Amino acid sequence: MNTETTRKITIVMPVFEDRTASTILLEKLKARYADGLTCVIVDDGSVREPVVPDVLSSREIKGSVIYLKRNVGHQSAIAIGLCYAEEHESDSDYIVVMDSDGEDDPETIDILLTALEGDELDVAVAERKSRVETLRFKIFYEIYRQVFILLTGRRISFGNFMAMTPAGLRRLAAMQEIYTHIAGSVITSRLRVTACPIARGPRLAGQSRMNFVSLALHGFRAVMLFAEDVLVRVGVACALVAVLSVIAGVIAVGLKLFGYATPGWFSVAIGILMLVFLQTGAVTLMTLLLTGVVKGGNANRVRYLDFVQRVERSGEPHT
Repeated sequence: MNTETTRKITIVMPVFEDRTASTILLEKLKARYADGLTCVIVDDGSVREPVVPDVLSSREIKGSVIYLKRNVGHQSAIAIGLCYAEEHESDSDYIVVMDSDGEDDPETIDILLTALEGDELDVAVAERKSRVETLRFKIFYEIYRQVFILLTGRRISFGNFMAMTPAGLRRLAAMQEIYTHIAGSVITSRLRVTACPIARGPRLAGQSRMNFVSLALHGFRAVMLFAEDVLVRVGVACALVAVLSVIAGVIAVGLKLFGYATPGWFSVAIGILMLVFLQTGAVTLMTLLLTGVVKGGNANRVRYLDFVQRVERSGEPHT
């Protein structure tokens, strides 16, 4: 049963110097969703391969191409697209976020949309069951996941490929955190989320610009959203170490009093334990202060229009 044309779907797609792959992807989307498709393309300050203004109208696709004044990064580009969609495409049944390189296969969008049928869920995310990546990438990605769990106590196993209802879009568009990390924002949003196992495909054209530094930065940004959790965990760990150092110091004194300590051992042990106690105590105090700063700080409201140079709407004359 073909239900694609009965759904009104808005695709939010960031593009940076990736004209060929994004064009192929648009053709695939048009072939699959026909007149029910609306696209919001965010050109993230491309210089060498900017998105062609009539890329949508020439293919009879409704939507907009948003040209940014400068490169703001992948996550901020998606955030701008979501805010624009919330303001201008509020009549859509579903909003889908996907990359422009084709690794998010249009054939798998229906898996996400099917999961959202009914009123029980707000967001369906793609949990990768397989990746077309190098062994080194997979190793570092697994290390990142484990460190993220250790620092935040939460599990993150999905990226930007997701679908959401208009209610989910409204909440995410009101969150400043989406400019830092989309997946982390979904976790902190308290929306009703489900994960769908979906394989990641190969690029449609060109080479990926993601490198180790950008991947590490992306991971750090995810941790930033849970700064309070991280600081509390660090503070508790430091306090525990400080308590253990005091207990060890008491034991060392007892051994000295009962004559079990060898010459020079007691002074060295007490000195080391005193340093451990002072350092962990200082770190604990700093984490408590930083937790108060993070909790009490109010982020300035980000206006997505401040980043927009111009918008080309499909079917309208270029400006």
